[in-house]
Amino acid sequence: MAASKVKQDMPPPGGYGPIKRNLPRRGLSGYSMLAMGIGTLFYGYWSMMKWNRERRRLLIEDLETRIALMPLFLAEKDRRVLRMLRENLEEEAIIMKDVPDWKELYGLRTTKELDNANYGYVCYT
Repeated sequence: MAASKVKQDMPPPGGYGPIKRNLPRRGLSGYSMLAMGIGTLFYGYWSMMKWNRERRRLLIEDLETRIALMPLFLAEKDRRVLRMLRENLEEEAIIMKDVPDWKELYGLRTTKELDNANYGYVCYT
């Protein structure tokens, strides 16, 4: 077998022309991204401070409302206690009507009944 002659590829006469690169820009520059990050941080801090001020104002308003309503709550609690004492006395009078030398007693209810009378029906599940 005779060796075949191999033709090697060569550049065209005068060489290849210059390579034209037409690459698009890929996003923002580093400085602009840094500036946007710092701006975002400042906006976040500003909005957080604004919200904290509003939250503090609402808390003060809530506390002032509680302070203003405290006499009403105390009066309602006193009314509940007096109503409970009256019910106790009426119940004692019915139960002990035939007993001579009977003295009226206060606070004959169980803890559960006292809590229900003081705070209303509360059920924790």
